[in-house]
Amino acid sequence: MVVPSLLAFNPAGDTPAFTLKPIGRSLALEDYYIWCSSPIWGDDGKVHLFYSRWKKEKGMSGWIRGSEIAHAVADRPDATFVDHGVVLHPREGYWDSTTCHNPLIQKVGDTYYLFYMGNSNGKTDTKRIGIATAKSLNGPWERPDNPALMPGAEGSWDDHCTTNPAFVMGNDGKYWLFYKSWNTKEYQEASGSVRGNRKYGLAKADHPCGPYSKVSDDPVIDFSGRPNNAQLEDAFVWKEDSTYYMIARDMGFYNHEYGLLLSSVDGLHWSEPKIAYLDMPSYVREDTPPAHLKRFGRLERPMFLLDKDKGTPRYLFGATQGGSSNTSTTFVFDIQSYNL
Repeated sequence: MVVPSLLAFNPAGDTPAFTLKPIGRSLALEDYYIWCSSPIWGDDGKVHLFYSRWKKEKGMSGWIRGSEIAHAVADRPDATFVDHGVVLHPREGYWDSTTCHNPLIQKVGDTYYLFYMGNSNGKTDTKRIGIATAKSLNGPWERPDNPALMPGAEGSWDDHCTTNPAFVMGNDGKYWLFYKSWNTKEYQEASGSVRGNRKYGLAKADHPCGPYSKVSDDPVIDFSGRPNNAQLEDAFVWKEDSTYYMIARDMGFYNHEYGLLLSSVDGLHWSEPKIAYLDMPSYVREDTPPAHLKRFGRLERPMFLLDKDKGTPRYLFGATQGGSSNTSTTFVFDIQSYNL
């Protein structure tokens, strides 16, 4: 494991909801960019990680046209993960023929559900959410021929794609799938470094594999009325004491380096965002990166490894640029405490 200089947490101003102790870059591969690290406890007592990766020569943007989803295992959450190989790769002739990305591993009953995003043209407008299933974390994984959730009709807020799946069992007994999308026309006509405005919708089903029905024609999280083209992405949703909570990557509400924390009693109406975690330099000190790592210094794709018994956040997993190969790696934090 590449261990940067770890800093004692001492916030200078903004106080985040989660007090974090950095563990370090727990999964790094010399020839790959690594992203989207989704952890789960296995029946073997080990931690299993489902993550996306793509060849280093493709550059940071290679995720959209050549990502695959792989499996890694560690004896403990604070140990180095060992790669166990690819579980989902692009399938020629299918909706996920160009990339497989955004893994989220969940267990319901005796079945594991691996939510993910695929596309078929190497662009954002064919991104779709799919679901692979297996009885064991070691596979074999089966995936249907068609996506689980499609974009909205032309002109709707979510007509561009479905991506960034977040899944939770609802208090109503249904299975809830949150997804990110945006409007194509708005995206095409926008200018600036971040085009379009990403929002979150919600769909529900009677079975984890669907079929899923959207609860509304409108998004359930929408920052588009705020200054600075504020938005969010990379949502992870969990439930405590019948309340829903979401962590996500900030895209302009405070800045582009923090994580956000939101809460809701019904999944439809969400609180004002609080700061969930700070930028990476608040926790670690690393050498100045090369110029091609333009996202260096922030944690993206935040996901929790929940406590085995309580189902509450215990470790924070994320993706961040850097590492010995100057690509991107998994980064893990021990959650010392939190205030929701």
